[in-house]
Amino acid sequence: MPSDKYLRYGRPTPPADVNQEFMTVQETAYVLNCSVDTIRARLKELKLRSQPGRRLITSKADRSRIHAAGRKPRRKVQSVELQTAA
Repeated sequence: MPSDKYLRYGRPTPPADVNQEFMTVQETAYVLNCSVDTIRARLKELKLRSQPGRRLITSKADRSRIHAAGRKPRRKVQSVELQTAA
């Protein structure tokens, strides 16, 4: 059974408005369709910090940076030519 802290802080929750300026980590995870742990890890990678004693929130610019950091470059698919036996 999940703990109360996990139910409160560890699960993505839908925001009141998807286009709002600031969102919590849980709302950001819901919008970006990933886990709360992934968002927190990306925030550390991008060196985005909260102030002591304050809840961590993200702005629209932060969310776009998190989204861009999560994308992986696509590999080029090499075409394979089939050789027919003569």
